[in-house]
Amino acid sequence: MNKELAIKIENLKKSYQGNEAVRGISFEVFKGEMFGLVGPDGAGKTTTIRLLCGLLNPDSGSAVVFEKDIIKNRKEIQNQIGYLSQKFSLYGDLTVDENIEFFADIHGVKNYESRRNELLEFTRLTPFRKRLADNLSGGMKQKLALACSLIHRPKIIYLDEPTTGVDPVSRRDFWKILSGLSKEGITIFMTTPYIDEAERCNRVAFMHNGKIISIDSPNKIKETLNKEVVEIVCTQIRKAYRFIRDETGFEVQMFGDRINVIINSIEKDYPVIENILKKNSIEILNYRQITPSLENIFIHLIRKAG
Repeated sequence: MNKELAIKIENLKKSYQGNEAVRGISFEVFKGEMFGLVGPDGAGKTTTIRLLCGLLNPDSGSAVVFEKDIIKNRKEIQNQIGYLSQKFSLYGDLTVDENIEFFADIHGVKNYESRRNELLEFTRLTPFRKRLADNLSGGMKQKLALACSLIHRPKIIYLDEPTTGVDPVSRRDFWKILSGLSKEGITIFMTTPYIDEAERCNRVAFMHNGKIISIDSPNKIKETLNKEVVEIVCTQIRKAYRFIRDETGFEVQMFGDRINVIINSIEKDYPVIENILKKNSIEILNYRQITPSLENIFIHLIRKAG
């Protein structure tokens, strides 16, 4: 990966009516990188991305894009970026072709036809180019929105939770498209609440309550736990969760029909867990030691951060 800087943020802060949305964050994104900003709703992800697009002014701190300050060079930088917001405004009474033409006109792109054809082919929307945007599925609308964001050949594309509410097949298609963009050298900065999507990024930053609580490659973040994880499938899963948490002090995480317990040693600590569950008439159906997942780490870090 080219280590030329695309984005540099230093001590960036933003508040709304006294509530701190972004609380002094600092990080860098490299040119050609796929960078994921991961966190739950209210973490500050959308505010961060809007600051980087020049749509909001920070209270303090700085954001530099391709070595230019976003506030001092707002218009110039906005011509070099694409932005797909959570509620991208497609025009439902225009066709796929006409929507892309409209955004080409906004960005002053002349002779856009070949670029439009290229994007329609790339997003597999060519067969639907005469269809009204209102008549597209959710996944197809997102792909059209992406095509509109790319018509002016931006160097960076910002995607704010682009696959939220999209069906699994469309999510997979969308990620194939992003992978293709990354191979072309476009810098991709995306926010997502989905940990499985974070796994696909070159680096991720975990955001919680307006702060960055961890930043690195997914694999390196996983290596930071320095503990073992035992996965348990048992009867009365909610009661098991409470008993283990209350009687051992171990960190317990629930995932559907199973619980993960963060322990120091499976040899020493699992028998303690086993005894507690047996004492409370909870049957263990299966257990195994697993490699810590990014989701394990994220939950652990959020709890640690309070």
